[in-house]
Amino acid sequence: MQAELPALPADLFDAEAFRLALTDGSTVPVCKHAIAHTTEALHERFRQGEDIHHLIHWRALFVDALLQGLWQQANWRGSDIALVAVGGYGRGELHPASDIDLLFLLPGEEPPPEGVLEAFLTQLWDIGLQVGHSVRTVEECAQQGAADITVLTNMMEARLLCGCARLFSDMQAAIGPDRLWPSAEFFAAKLAEQQARHGKFADTEYNLEPNVKSSPGGLRDVQLIGWVAQRHYGVNNLEELQGDTFLSDEELQMLNSGREFMWQVRYALHMITGREEDRLLFDHQRELAKLWGCEDSDERLAVEQFMQVYYRWAMALGQLNDVAMRNFDQAILHPDSAAQQIEVDEDFVLNNGYLDAREDDLFHRKPEALLRIFLVCAQREEIKDVGAPTLRLLREGSALIDDAFRADHVNQKTFLEILRAPVRVAQQLRRMSRTGILGRYLPEFGVIVGQMQHDLFHAYTVDAHTLEVVKHMRRFHYPESQERFPITCRVAKRLPRPELLYIAGLYHDIGKGRGGDHSELGAVDAAHFCRRHGLNQVDSNLVVWLVRNHLLMSGVAQRKDISDPDVIQQFASHVSDQLHLDYLFVLTVADINATNPDLWNAWRATLMRQLYTETTRALRRGLENPIDKQELIDNTRRTAMNLLQDRGFLPEEVDAIWEGGGEDYFLREKAEDIAWHTESIAAHGNTDAPLVLAKPGNESGFEGATQIFVHAAGRSLLFATICAELEQLDLSVQDARIYSSGTGRSLDTFFVLDSSGASISDDTGRLRHICGHLTNALLDDGENYGEIVQRRTPRQMQSFPLPTVTQLVVDESKQLSVLEVSAPDRPGLLARVGTVFARYGIDLQAAKIQTLGERVEDVFFITDRAGNPIADPTLCEQIQADIRELLDVRSNSES
Repeated sequence: MQAELPALPADLFDAEAFRLALTDGSTVPVCKHAIAHTTEALHERFRQGEDIHHLIHWRALFVDALLQGLWQQANWRGSDIALVAVGGYGRGELHPASDIDLLFLLPGEEPPPEGVLEAFLTQLWDIGLQVGHSVRTVEECAQQGAADITVLTNMMEARLLCGCARLFSDMQAAIGPDRLWPSAEFFAAKLAEQQARHGKFADTEYNLEPNVKSSPGGLRDVQLIGWVAQRHYGVNNLEELQGDTFLSDEELQMLNSGREFMWQVRYALHMITGREEDRLLFDHQRELAKLWGCEDSDERLAVEQFMQVYYRWAMALGQLNDVAMRNFDQAILHPDSAAQQIEVDEDFVLNNGYLDAREDDLFHRKPEALLRIFLVCAQREEIKDVGAPTLRLLREGSALIDDAFRADHVNQKTFLEILRAPVRVAQQLRRMSRTGILGRYLPEFGVIVGQMQHDLFHAYTVDAHTLEVVKHMRRFHYPESQERFPITCRVAKRLPRPELLYIAGLYHDIGKGRGGDHSELGAVDAAHFCRRHGLNQVDSNLVVWLVRNHLLMSGVAQRKDISDPDVIQQFASHVSDQLHLDYLFVLTVADINATNPDLWNAWRATLMRQLYTETTRALRRGLENPIDKQELIDNTRRTAMNLLQDRGFLPEEVDAIWEGGGEDYFLREKAEDIAWHTESIAAHGNTDAPLVLAKPGNESGFEGATQIFVHAAGRSLLFATICAELEQLDLSVQDARIYSSGTGRSLDTFFVLDSSGASISDDTGRLRHICGHLTNALLDDGENYGEIVQRRTPRQMQSFPLPTVTQLVVDESKQLSVLEVSAPDRPGLLARVGTVFARYGIDLQAAKIQTLGERVEDVFFITDRAGNPIADPTLCEQIQADIRELLDVRSNSES
């Protein structure tokens, strides 16, 4: 599908002067100079705001002039041969670094003069053109087009540059729909091709680093509309369909505007990278934000502002593609579907599984139908989706949703009924979002549409994440989720009012991008929603509490010592009852899983399960009856002693090993693990050699993670050395517990996963290797650990050079200091923090490790050598300054 190309301005490129310059024999330098000069001139016009249509068409015309000039120089000796532009170049759309796709069309009866074609191609490569070419006869074009629809599509956009016009005409006739790939087959094949392409991008426009050409909502989606229209309707451009039922005037305008934006982005990517780069990588996003004039504000970064514009255009183009594909489906594959209508009710009919409005003026006559259509979709399982004509009516009718519409009790009741539907709730919300209805009905949701969060932790935009949260909440009701989320599924199914959970899910992040605490801002919006929809005070209070506290449970599970009864008691007091705990638990699990597909693992599942079950016990026991910590310690000691006595140990033998050990060991470790440690230490004997053990964490109640136990002589760099070695072994520390015995030896427990977040517990050979490697490393002095960590930081993480942030406070109740470190995730981070501890004589009691995309948020519980908290303000600041300097210097050296 080709547009009429604008004339190439003479001040941009003088084709006649170029042809004259070629006659002096200096072909390569003349062409290279012309390419460099014209490219820079086009770039300057781009920076000055020139119409992007002109720029990409002018570049195509410039390359036309180059090729035609060189073609005339070649000695074709009267041979009938045609030079044809195909693909994007054939459309007359050429971006700065796009491939120049050429077809050399040969007559069937005689080959071209020997060596001339090869010499012509060599000349094109010598002058620096990125040429993709094929050499075929007309018959071969037909054969290969029939065999490969991609080849056919490429040739459909052919444009004759030089040579035999008859051959070109014969080729066009040979690949027409009357000879091969009739429109129905063509559409079905291209639709399958698009579905496969979208699948590579998780079927969403909202990828962190989208491909402006191939991602959903990208240029390829626009091109597909043109290809199918060309094949079925025989049009040369989409403007010929204007006013047709296929494409309304408004849709054509939106399609053209969206394509222009994507063209601008693609042109800019090629310009700033100097190559055919169609991926909006993080670094490129920041550069494009500057080109678009975006600036950082207190609420949002410039890059987030630019990407919101991108995502909104991608969503708009994706919606237009949806409408077009459904129109094609009904017009091409099911032309008789109108005769097979099934009546649904007085307003809607079913056409081949698609729900359509009976009359085009339905939404103007009955605006309440703008919401009711989604309730009908949720109630009828035979409905595949909303039909293309009605999608258009929905988009046009969304403007009818105003304050009066939102205040109408009928519409409020309908929206709540959608949330209360037994099935397909999340699907309806997504449909409402894609048609713009959800953002109009909930204006606060409309603000976050396309709003990105510029980090690796959040895989989706805020609106996409929100809908993913509700989708996960719904999945907890389905049998296929039972195996992965056994407790969550049981809890979700017993929630008395699931719609309250969905409302909390819709509002939990809705305050993002405004500045301030998004949980508090969201709670205000949620309270307004509840009042507007007539929820009673009890239900409203629950929704608002959930939104305000949606980060609480994950924070406690991943940043606090949940083996400590005091932590459980404080958390139980905050949630106050089982109902609040159940709702918060399901919301938290859904939120984690909807943030990033890689975030949920067996370790996080274990932490959440442990916090939930321990809090449930505390609530059943009664908040007025907190567990006695000393009683818990004594019970653990007794149970471990009984286990060891059953294995033939005498009490005095056990006491000798336990002598001098602190109570934290018996508070935080399970009796079975204590018995395992004790028996292994006894078997190891009185040698000074380190003891390293490993076993699957599920044997200790921590599914997925592997427990590594180290019993070694205490020394300042022990923690740093162990962490460095574990990282060298491609392991990621999730939790560390450090204890000192009365004999001057350290008892350290680490829970680890593979660096990818996978479990290694079933790999017995790897566990043996870990133990041997660590043992050998600890026999050394450990001073050279810094040279051990040599893995490079991944490219995406290098795109986020965030400064290290620290906080050091005293926990008076536990009489220790709590150090929080937020920093870019880098190889060797834990080991380097350990060297600072060694430098200042700090004893590490425990560590909680949390990786959030490109950054880590680690918590270290520390004391001085005497076991006291670090209280000197000057010393506290110096420790933090050293950590910040060490980690930031390392980060900057890799960027």
